[in-house]
Amino acid sequence: MITISSSWRAMPRPALLGLFLFFCAGFADGALVPFFPLWATGEAGIPTGAIGLLFGCYAGGELVAAPLIGGIADRIGRRPVLISSSLGVGCGFIALFFVHGVAATATVLLLTGVCESVLHPTIMTAIADVTAPSAHPRWFSMARVSSSAGQILGPACGALLALISLSTVFLAAGGVLIFGGIVMLAAFAETIGGGHAVDSDQDEEEGLSALLPAFRDGRLAKLLAWVVLFEISGNWIEAIIPLYARDAGTLSPSGIGTLFAYAAALTVGLQMVVSRFAEARPAVWLAAGAGTSTIAAFALLAASPAPLSLIAAVSLCSVAQMLVGPLVPTAVNALAPLARRASYMAASSVAVDLKDSLGPSIGTALYALAPRLPWIAGIPLVAIASLGLGAAIGRASSPSTSATDGSTGADAIKPEELRTLVAEPTSE
Repeated sequence: MITISSSWRAMPRPALLGLFLFFCAGFADGALVPFFPLWATGEAGIPTGAIGLLFGCYAGGELVAAPLIGGIADRIGRRPVLISSSLGVGCGFIALFFVHGVAATATVLLLTGVCESVLHPTIMTAIADVTAPSAHPRWFSMARVSSSAGQILGPACGALLALISLSTVFLAAGGVLIFGGIVMLAAFAETIGGGHAVDSDQDEEEGLSALLPAFRDGRLAKLLAWVVLFEISGNWIEAIIPLYARDAGTLSPSGIGTLFAYAAALTVGLQMVVSRFAEARPAVWLAAGAGTSTIAAFALLAASPAPLSLIAAVSLCSVAQMLVGPLVPTAVNALAPLARRASYMAASSVAVDLKDSLGPSIGTALYALAPRLPWIAGIPLVAIASLGLGAAIGRASSPSTSATDGSTGADAIKPEELRTLVAEPTSE
């Protein structure tokens, strides 16, 4: 016990606080996402066809803001961005308790998305600031564990609150993030000197273009294109299962919350085990394994909406995310110049935001045509995306790519460094 306690105290405090904030964000997402479609159709008077649009508004706020302000933590520092974004998202979730109708809900979600656009990438950047590159895969895996721990308690808490009113889950989700912002205000120390990682010459020369790294770095753009395609289809599990299970009469709202809590618990229990198993495997192998797991999940869902099929499908998708989840931020961080870490992480966040926008919109549109259509259409999409994702990471680590993509000097990542980060065991 003493050894474990000493080990935690020896870890960088900003990184540990980053894990805590991931827990808060995971709790908020876990409490909100499974119950939002049920609240929208049951209490807020919102038609089913508009649910995808509302998810799109939330992600749309992130998409609009991330290219413009996503890299602001490279300029003003990590601390003020983490404090303001966590408080902003928390207030936005609480505001949902007081609104009804499509227009008001869309406005709140759009503004909340603007605040959220910098939250996750800045946490990841702060962790990368204070940990060794060889330890990044492990820390990013721990970040997923922390988020998933929150996603255990979030749906469980939401399931209890749903017995009172579905709208009360927004109060819990927002309150936890506001608490996280207060903790950051009290305890988080800046991780970059003076809050500025970019020198004045670079600011004057590059200006706004410095916040758009995906359009300046071909390696990153190619990688994120495949991430978007893979994540869009994977998002259908989260966005459609609540409607699929309710319409089939197989799970109650509380049962749906319990299902997502189980998925998060699975990640908490297995993420580090899967990460150690995957450390020595190449990226193509990991991406193919994730694709196979997701395809199997879709096949089960297409066959039956029975509770056992839902549980097995959620389990398989959780395993898929355990395989590729730490791989993508590790690769993005390895590609990023030191002075542009937050900008590159923000570009990676845009890929996730596209998933949250296009995923529910496309998925619910397909579901409206036929309940099993998303799962049938998703099988070939996942197969193509998983192979492309693995190949993109492999190309990013090849000498020819690094020599021809326009990166030079300190901004160019050595291919052997990327291979070490994404394919070899950590030394710690």
